Amino acid sequence: MTAIDLNLLRVFDTLLTERSVTRAGTRLGLSQSAVSHALNRLRYALDDELFVRGPMGMTPTARAQELGPQVHAALSQLQAAFAPRDFDPATTERRFTVVAGAYACAVLIPPLVSRLAEEAPNVELVVADAAVDVLEQLDARRADFVVGAVVAGPARLSVSPLLTDSLVWTVRAQSPLSGAPIGLDELLSLQHVVIAKQPQLTDMQPGLLMHASWEDLGAFDAALKDAGRTRRVGVVVPDTYSALGIVARSDMAALIPRRLAMLSAQRGFIQLVEPPYPAPPIELSLLTLRDRLADPAIAWMHDLLCEVGRDL
Repeated sequence: MTAIDLNLLRVFDTLLTERSVTRAGTRLGLSQSAVSHALNRLRYALDDELFVRGPMGMTPTARAQELGPQVHAALSQLQAAFAPRDFDPATTERRFTVVAGAYACAVLIPPLVSRLAEEAPNVELVVADAAVDVLEQLDARRADFVVGAVVAGPARLSVSPLLTDSLVWTVRAQSPLSGAPIGLDELLSLQHVVIAKQPQLTDMQPGLLMHASWEDLGAFDAALKDAGRTRRVGVVVPDTYSALGIVARSDMAALIPRRLAMLSAQRGFIQLVEPPYPAPPIELSLLTLRDRLADPAIAWMHDLLCEVGRDL
């Protein structure tokens, strides 16, 4: 440890995120040569190359990947330890990272940005896509919050209710099914756009179980089974936006969260159709590490996110 100072670790941590000497220098306020010099000192101290230059930028070695989460967590804890106890949103330049899927990005993040512009104009907000390693991101302090439909989580997580929504079927604006209640027969007369279950949306890390925001927990399949019917799948897509785009230009139907579907309906592209069977609500939660709520900045952002969700 005598050969390693805190500045070297900051360079290492930033390089892991940026994967570029130039971008890391910009974030740290250092020249490219200063970053390279710091990296060389760290390579010598740890007897490892740490990063290898390639077509995709600076690729971390196995040793760097092993050290990364622990170094990031330690730096975050130091930052929290020395952070002013009298946190002021109006003047802070704190950076917050929120992991969110397409639904939260469209529904929650825009009003959050509006609130931040009013209350904390110097805050930097980073919105990262949902991934299979969200628990690792929280533990390593690479993410401050995760928005998701949480079924179960480990005790070290704080899980707070964020918002509740429902699922609706969507059809194009000119569809004969729009504008009136329909039954299962009418719904099954159309081909369906199905959103494929992705690993990053159904997170099964140890102790953490999350659903995708557009899952109906088998309600539609149960209705089909009870009626002895099957549906016709026309297209399988990776996300809700692809499904909405296809619905708006075809005679197909897709099951979409209501608030997200309303954004397209307001522009006149689609119509909403209520499910002709009992459908469970969507309940999204806000996740963060429980002990991080002792940080006034994290506690403030947590409360702001929950308030924005309640106001939707």
